[in-house]
Amino acid sequence: MPGARDRGAAPARWLGTGLLGLFLLPMSLSLEVSVGKATTIYAVNGTEILLPCTFSSCFGFQDLYFWWSYNSSDTFRIIIDGTVKNEKSDPKVKSKDDDRITLEGSTKEKMNNISILLRNLEFSDTGKYTCHVRNPKENNIHHQATITLQVVDKLEEVDNTVTLIILGVVGGVIGLLICILLLKKFIAFVIKKTQEKK
Repeated sequence: MPGARDRGAAPARWLGTGLLGLFLLPMSLSLEVSVGKATTIYAVNGTEILLPCTFSSCFGFQDLYFWWSYNSSDTFRIIIDGTVKNEKSDPKVKSKDDDRITLEGSTKEKMNNISILLRNLEFSDTGKYTCHVRNPKENNIHHQATITLQVVDKLEEVDNTVTLIILGVVGGVIGLLICILLLKKFIAFVIKKTQEKK
């Protein structure tokens, strides 16, 4: 009876695949790092900019290690690194590459924020900044998120003329429809009153 043995092997294969998926699921969902929705941010030369970075962990963290790296077309370097002892302590900087960089983050109140502030921006600061996080409590799982900084001479003003025209037309059409509906109600009211008098 080869057919009976084959029917028993299919569920066993699915069971093995399902168990493997359940084993790997916590590893894929455990640590997450985010630098926000914008992948590129613009800042004016000579000003300052906050580079955001937050992390989350399903299993908590202990002695978490983080670092920010800078990468341009010709340079790669770690610009700041540090540790976070646990959920109740703030991040501590171990070393930083530039005095213009300060750690602005906090892990208190479950913010898990390890953002950095860059002061006195220069055109040479243009490049990719990557926030790295490694959690020993999760077998040293390492995740990262990258944000691109463009340092410009001045921010360009966005021309909103087309948007304003579209909003004006849509608003006008909505206003016209409201007027038509009110006029219809008024005419129906007048017709009803004249019929009641007869």
